[in-house]
Parts: sequence; structure tokens; C-alpha cells
Amino acid sequence: MPVTSRAAQSVAKAVTEYQYPWREKLAKYKDELSKGVWGYWHLGAWKQLGISARRRARLRKEVLLAGEDWPYDPEQKEMRTKRKGHKVDRIAAEKRANTAELMKKMPQMLLDHKKRRWEKKLKAEESKK
Repeated sequence: MPVTSRAAQSVAKAVTEYQYPWREKLAKYKDELSKGVWGYWHLGAWKQLGISARRRARLRKEVLLAGEDWPYDPEQKEMRTKRKGHKVDRIAAEKRANTAELMKKMPQMLLDHKKRRWEKKLKAEESKK
């Protein structure tokens, strides 16, 4: 009986160790993963990582499926909110909006213009006298 129990223990130990093989890989490639996703610059030359992108992705997937944290992803940029389009269309929309604002001010602008013309006319008559 003790032989079988020892065999069962060794099998159980092997199963538990093999259950998380990504831990060993993560420890092995920890330095490489921290250098970047695709590679890094070293003394003015681009160096590839020691682990291929396919293996890195597989390791990342195993770690995430196990419920662990994967700190080696690069930070995400914020998403673009400005939509693409033609500049002509944007400028035309701005011009239409500007025209609408100016049309609201138009009666006052006309009155100011008449007033300035009237003042200029009076000034010209006074200077003739």
C-alpha cells in the first residue's frame, strides 16, 4: 500500500505542477516581456524579443484564462472622437453657422451703418460752411 500512495502522491504533484505550466514560462521570459511587446531599442539598434509573438500571445492567453493579471500590455491610447470627412464639408458647415449668426445681428448692423453715414454727411456739411 505505501508504494501506491507514494505513486499517487507523485502523480498528484506532477498534475498540480503541470496544471500551471505558464508560471514557469512567465518566470523564464519575465525580463523579455517587460522590454515591450514587439521589441526594443538597445544602443541604437532594434532588438527582437527573445520570445516570438505567437508564443507571447499564447502565454498571455493562458495567464488571463487562469484569472491572473497580465501587466505587460502597452498602455492604450484614447480613442479618436473626431470623425473623418472632407474639409470642404466641415468648412461649409462652419460658414453656414457663421452666416446664421450674422443674419441675427443684421438689423442692428444696418442701423449702425445708417448712423455712421448720417454722421459723415453732417460732418461734411459742417466742414463746407
